[in-house]
Amino acid sequence: MRRLLLLSSFFLLLAILFVWWNDSRQPNPIALTPTLSGETEYCTTCHADLPEISASHPVETFGCVSCHGGERLALNADLAHSPMRGGANPSDLSVVETSCGGSNCHSGSEADDRHHIQRVMTSVQSTYAGAIANIRYTFGAQTDLTSRFGINAITDEHTQTGITSLDVFDPALETNPMIQKFGEECLTCHINAVPREGESFARQTGCAACHSTEQHKLTTAIPYTQCNACHNRGNYDLRTMTFIERTDTPTKRIEDYYQPIAQFTQCEYTLDCVDCHTRSEVMGDGDLHNNQKDIQYVQCQTCHGTLTELPLTKTLNDPNDVAFRMSFLNPVVDLKIGDTILVTEQGEPLWNTHVLSDGTYEMIGKVTNQKFNFRPVMGTACEQKPDEQSSQYCHECHAVEK
Repeated sequence: MRRLLLLSSFFLLLAILFVWWNDSRQPNPIALTPTLSGETEYCTTCHADLPEISASHPVETFGCVSCHGGERLALNADLAHSPMRGGANPSDLSVVETSCGGSNCHSGSEADDRHHIQRVMTSVQSTYAGAIANIRYTFGAQTDLTSRFGINAITDEHTQTGITSLDVFDPALETNPMIQKFGEECLTCHINAVPREGESFARQTGCAACHSTEQHKLTTAIPYTQCNACHNRGNYDLRTMTFIERTDTPTKRIEDYYQPIAQFTQCEYTLDCVDCHTRSEVMGDGDLHNNQKDIQYVQCQTCHGTLTELPLTKTLNDPNDVAFRMSFLNPVVDLKIGDTILVTEQGEPLWNTHVLSDGTYEMIGKVTNQKFNFRPVMGTACEQKPDEQSSQYCHECHAVEK
């Protein structure tokens, strides 16, 4: 009996020592109660060293769980991470509505300019509708270039383009072997897709494909190298439906910029893509479009005008103008009431520009903070014809030799 009692005491002591040892290995809980949810979470117990994701998403307001999901009260890593959304990327389009949606966040009303998710989901970056339509038309599966299919099925009853919906593209339902091969080989460039293997193709999916240039950082100062992850890694061979990677090693910026077979003017390879292309062109404008050409409208004349017309401008008089919000999110320029900036034909503000007192213009690089001065075409010796105003005609004289 005494031996049994001693044995029981020994195992009890062993159990107590194990519990003590296990507890001693657990980190001291660090509680965070974000104002947005009002619910305590312990994520920063282990993740206190993570940088602030962005100035517009302070951890004191958002916490971690509102975006990432997870078990907010758990201290065990496996348990805490098990119900996370999108792995480490809550902006993946499969979970983005739950992670980033809501009327006060990124799926609010169009009038309040909070319909970011809807814009991305209907954008050609997500639907890949133009590429699918072109391939199906080329191989006789449809009679025109109107988009009928996208990566995912999607409906937009309020579209201004006449395209109210897209069915899901299923290569297995196609009868032409070239279209089937297109489905197998060429569907990794849209932001829903997991990127190809290799450091050259490294990017995330969803919103983070553009806005996350480093771990746990969101930015609107998107460098051209981020765009290169999709737009400058080679070319598709339409004869074999295969992707041919670049084998050269660029040593100059012009060689590293976009497609190696294209021509560029000095501003095109000196600036970053986001300095010219607007957020509606890149993220979408909320409508379904047939192809990239239908949504991409910034041309040389947007900033330089023509021989007979100056570029469009706008004087900022409303403190709620979206230009001020854009400059707040990427503070490379201190916009003020009364400033005159350039705008696109659609009225989108080129908020990183100024009209100077001498009639010339200034652009501040959204990534580099570098200042560029330029002048309008009007009054110069340019011989460009009034009916030839697209950028391809500017390239005839101004393209830089590689």
